[in-house]
Amino acid sequence: METISDRVRAACAWVAARARSVRIDEDAIEPYAAALPAAEELPPVDPATHFLGGDREARIGFVICLDAINFGSGWWPTIRKRPAHSGYFTIAAGLSERFHAAGGWTPDELTQLSAADVAAVTAQGPDHPLMADYAASLRDVGARIREDHGGRFENLLEAADGAATALATLLSSWDAFADLSSYDSRPVPFYKRAQIAAADINRAGLAELHEEERLTAFADNLVPHVLRVDGVLQLDPALAARIDAGELLTHGAAEEVELRACAVHAVELLADATARRLSPARIDAALWNRGAGERYKSVPRPRSRNTAY
Repeated sequence: METISDRVRAACAWVAARARSVRIDEDAIEPYAAALPAAEELPPVDPATHFLGGDREARIGFVICLDAINFGSGWWPTIRKRPAHSGYFTIAAGLSERFHAAGGWTPDELTQLSAADVAAVTAQGPDHPLMADYAASLRDVGARIREDHGGRFENLLEAADGAATALATLLSSWDAFADLSSYDSRPVPFYKRAQIAAADINRAGLAELHEEERLTAFADNLVPHVLRVDGVLQLDPALAARIDAGELLTHGAAEEVELRACAVHAVELLADATARRLSPARIDAALWNRGAGERYKSVPRPRSRNTAY
């Protein structure tokens, strides 16, 4: 049975073969793959920014809610960040503190959230555009859990029948996890957050979902940036100049789709080069964590304001 991950993989390979502004340096794949860390070297979940207490229902709810609002990278320079926290970890820490202090939201509570409510949780201004987007995403989560899964996050995992790809496929149908672009008139699904939610459920120890190895990389802006800095992705000089100048890319524009798709396909090639010892999801995590290094932070990364990543 075809999963959403299969569709992402095929579409990204198709884009990579036709890309005009981004190219994968295939000669760099083998040596780069050989230098990747082993899976066990990846850092554990940080209890300072991720809710690890409470019962299983609340912890599943935290993962789904956090990944439903795991976007906004194009807005990070405009939010109030906590000291020594990136944009993502600023938002994650606020959500974690809310779950620690008051427990998880019920589905009914989620459906009533406003931009002001989310702003209070994340310590941001209620007029910031992300707050309305976050509130809309969380309201959709509440409605889908209430209407499709009997009001229980645990029932969502039951519906996935133990498969990471099945959970990602279920989430991909929600407005909260929407992530579909097009390229040369062909639909290009990415579903970064639907897939990462399945991996995060495993990483948090909330289930042992099989088929995690079938997930693709989680297409955002940081992994393409790391692969560019490391020479795996080669950019057209005009595109590189725009990124280096801090120009926002238009979500869904050809070059933005190419960056995401070529990164996903490059990670597939890297996984193949390790004989699948490392899955695309594991490679993605290693590259994402690498992106926190000063070498990568000192170079402007591609940014686009959207609700996909």
